[in-house]
Formats: sequence, structure tokens, C-alpha cells
Amino acid sequence: MVKLGYSLLFILVIIAQLAVPAHMIYEQEATLKNGTAYKFKTKPIDPTDPFRGKYITLNYEIDSFDTEINNWEYNMDIYVYLQKDKDGFAKVKNISKKPLDNTDDYVIARSYGYYSGSINFEFPFNRFYMNENKAYDAEVSVREAQRDTLLSCYALVHIKEDKAVLKDVIIDDIPIQKYVEKYQETRKETP
Repeated sequence: MVKLGYSLLFILVIIAQLAVPAHMIYEQEATLKNGTAYKFKTKPIDPTDPFRGKYITLNYEIDSFDTEINNWEYNMDIYVYLQKDKDGFAKVKNISKKPLDNTDDYVIARSYGYYSGSINFEFPFNRFYMNENKAYDAEVSVREAQRDTLLSCYALVHIKEDKAVLKDVIIDDIPIQKYVEKYQETRKETP
């Protein structure tokens, strides 16, 4: 009887260990499939950090919101409600310390200061993981695209309820993986 109890407990532990990551994967896939796609304009990124590994760091043009509410705490969760502009880019519609009773898409961001009538925040999707052989060239490509006024550079993020998934980084309407491959080929051809 004791053996049966341990066997049953062991099976339940295995099921729990499989269920948690499966649920996390399901939520991300459901957000990508059913969420609203927003384009977030990027701004220049930090220099390469060898300790951070195989991803590029993304900063966004929308990282603050003007508000008369001034009692924001540093490093608190804030609710950033979004809408699209005429070109499909994300813009902040409203912010709140608590969820609002409406159907607008929102992201839970992290505040990092209130200055001169504006709350500053950081989105949770500021890392884009890539193949380590392409990450540095991707960072260089993003930096160059942001300096070139003729190229567009943005992150494609799907949002559903309070879940946000960074799907891709787009440079000049080309996914970053393909853009970097093109960039690497050009570098090989140049003596």
C-alpha cells in the first residue's frame, strides 16, 4: 500500500513538472495567435554587454506618459493602456496604478521615476533572443537602422489581456533574422 502511495505521488510530481511549462507555452502561443499585434518604435540600444548573453536589448520611443498624478513609486507595476496610431504603431492611451474596467489592451510595465509631470516606465519585452552568431550583427543593424532616417525599425509585439509576447524585430519591413543574414553577406563581399 505504501509503494502504491509513493508511485502515485511520483506520477503526480511528474505531471506537475510537465504541466507548468506546458501552460506557459500555451499562454504565449495563445497570445501570438489571438492577441492584437502592435508595432513599437525602437530607439538606440545599449552597447554590447558580454555578460548578458545572446540577445539584443530594445528600448522604445514610448517610455513615458504625461500625467498630473505624481505619487508614483519607483519600481512599481503600472498598467499601460495602448492604442494604435494611423500607421499601426503603439501609443499610450492611458496609465493606471490598478487595472481599469475597460476592454483596451494593456501591458504591465515597471515604473522608474516621475519627472516634470511625466511617469517613466519600462516594458517587460525589452530583450529579443537570437542565435549567438547573429546577436552582435543584429544589434549593429538595429543601431544603424535607427540612425538612418529612411529605414524603419520596430518590435512586433502581440498583446492579449495582460500578456505580451515579443514576436520579432523588423528593420525596413524585413524580420531581423533575414536582415542580419543579408547584412552578414554584404560584409563578406566587402574586402
